Amino acid sequence: MTAKPFNDTFLKACRQEPTDHVPVWYMRQAGRYQPEYRAIRAKHTFFEMNYIPEVCAEVTRLPVEQLGVDAAILFADIMTPLKPIGVDVNIESGIGPVIANPVGSIEDVHRLGELDPDTHVPYIMEAIKILRQQLSVPLIGFAGAPFTLASYMIEGGPSKHYHKTKAFMYTQPAAWEKLMEKLGTLTITYLQAQIAAGAQAVQVFDSWVGALNDEDYRTFIAPVMNRILLSLRETGVPTIYFGVGCGHLLEEWNKLPVDVVGLDWRTSITKARELGVTKTLQGNLDPTLLLAPWEKLEAKAKEILDEGTKQPGYIFNLGHGVFPDARVETLQKLTRFIHSYRPNA
Repeated sequence: MTAKPFNDTFLKACRQEPTDHVPVWYMRQAGRYQPEYRAIRAKHTFFEMNYIPEVCAEVTRLPVEQLGVDAAILFADIMTPLKPIGVDVNIESGIGPVIANPVGSIEDVHRLGELDPDTHVPYIMEAIKILRQQLSVPLIGFAGAPFTLASYMIEGGPSKHYHKTKAFMYTQPAAWEKLMEKLGTLTITYLQAQIAAGAQAVQVFDSWVGALNDEDYRTFIAPVMNRILLSLRETGVPTIYFGVGCGHLLEEWNKLPVDVVGLDWRTSITKARELGVTKTLQGNLDPTLLLAPWEKLEAKAKEILDEGTKQPGYIFNLGHGVFPDARVETLQKLTRFIHSYRPNA
């Protein structure tokens, strides 16, 4: 059987090189909307799906084969590297990550260990190696960003307002700085290990950093993000930075040594360009539109594609992850439309 030719469209777009079609992948493209995923999930806990490299690879590969997207993203959770450093975390259905030993002091920060990927998460590295043998599209590795990880660690789980996190940041600046230092090192170590194992791009999820204003972002977050992204730049692998509700931070993000900026649906591609963002842009269909009539979904996708392709460097994606109510058939149809669409044709 002849191997499929490697599709590097996504990587070209990351580098702002010309492409034959607009590349597309979907955040959380492996998940509960897929009957096949639900069948696998019925046999394993979430973390067990990570711990068995063959299962992790299967779940990662499934949407590529099913939807025809231009990139795979490693199936894991941003909490995966926290367990080995002493964070007692479990993923609870309907809630998300719940932490039994939240961080509340500098003593708690000092107790956190250091990540050794080969010892602590060898199953992740093995899954990446398996996938590189199986995939004909690039594999995206990923990690949670320090603020977003810290928010779970301090709040003890998901939060709507991040009051405890921001209070910790304001009232214990030395502890916050030490926590950012530790989580920054963890992120660098984890992503560099993924790249060494074969990941061809990496995305840093800063899902909840939009809770901060731009001044606090510059003061408390930008230094650690600069350190992370400068370290990753040395690998030569494209980097993506994404968060939710971060339109007010885009000018700060444009200063970072990152290749691709991910947009949620609240800020249009045109607005991001007007703000001076010169990076490749990724996004930004509202996932809820996957439930809309096809005519409405197609019209919005066309609008986004027309905006995105006005300048070199554009990757179609959702403004957040696929959710369980989405239908496989809708994503298949959307992917075909994106691949066939030619702006102003």
